[in-house]
Amino acid sequence: MTAPTRTGMPHTMTRFATWLGKNADALIALILAVVVAVLGLGVNMPNEDEITNSAVLAVVGLLATSVLRDRGRRAPVEAEVRDTLRSSSATLDGLDRKLDRLESFEEVVAGTRRALDESAVVRVISGAQVAQVLEEARRDTDRWFFKGGTGTYIRARTLPECVAAARRERRALLFRMEIIDPSDAAVCEDYARHRRSVAEGPDATGEPWTLERTRKEAYATILAACWHKQRFGMLDIDIGLSRTMTTLRYDLSASRVVVTRDDPRGEALVVDSGKFYYGWVSAELQISLDQARRVPVEQARLAPLDDEPTVEEVRKLFDVIGIELAQGYTDRDVVEIVRKALRPKDPYE
Repeated sequence: MTAPTRTGMPHTMTRFATWLGKNADALIALILAVVVAVLGLGVNMPNEDEITNSAVLAVVGLLATSVLRDRGRRAPVEAEVRDTLRSSSATLDGLDRKLDRLESFEEVVAGTRRALDESAVVRVISGAQVAQVLEEARRDTDRWFFKGGTGTYIRARTLPECVAAARRERRALLFRMEIIDPSDAAVCEDYARHRRSVAEGPDATGEPWTLERTRKEAYATILAACWHKQRFGMLDIDIGLSRTMTTLRYDLSASRVVVTRDDPRGEALVVDSGKFYYGWVSAELQISLDQARRVPVEQARLAPLDDEPTVEEVRKLFDVIGIELAQGYTDRDVVEIVRKALRPKDPYE
């Protein structure tokens, strides 16, 4: 038989010493129980008490043996549990890193989804659909912002229909308009020249675009605004006159903004409210209006207008609000302005 190596003995002694340190209490209890039980059951015939005591000690010895056996079994289990916990901790650390990467990926996906949603916000509609979309925009709206040329469609449909709905529902109506300045002959001529360049001959109203028509259309929009204001007190209307023309027309209601050009048959853009571009247009229209020449519509109450305003009433109105009629305007010119203000032709019909 081969003798134990010198290196194996210290290792065995170390393991024994470790085991003894952990199980000394149970081992001592076992030894004491065995010794006392043997002494109590010596050569002499024991009495009943000694038998009982010896039995108790034997039970204690059995309990100590069970404790030793349980500890012997529990040690590997504890080691295995510790190893499992270490492995679980490492796994959880890896899972945390994966979750962080997953959250970053989800943020990228969400950002991409928002970009796609916003890119789909702007709808392109045909010219045949513009009148219907504008009609839908007028339903139940409590505001309207406009920026464009002379406001022909505003007089024909938007302003009277919005006022009628607000009066019927007994609610306030906020109306903001920016049109070209009729007292600025240069900008009116530029606008008329532009309209003639994109469409030869008369438009849908049956009239060609000239300097005089442009000025009268703008004057008529101002007159219509003052006329409606005098008849509906909850109409909060503001008008700005611009010395620069634009080829685009913006109509912004509570539900959407519609961007059209000066051709009723051309395509248009529609942006629903709640989208970022809607807010951009709203801010742009307000800032642009603030820079325009303001018409003091509130002063119109000093020049009352009949249901069918007379020439004298119209002249006094423009004098009160500080807007000069063009030089040389005859009574016939003023009557034409009244007709355009109260009985305008719809350019989309």
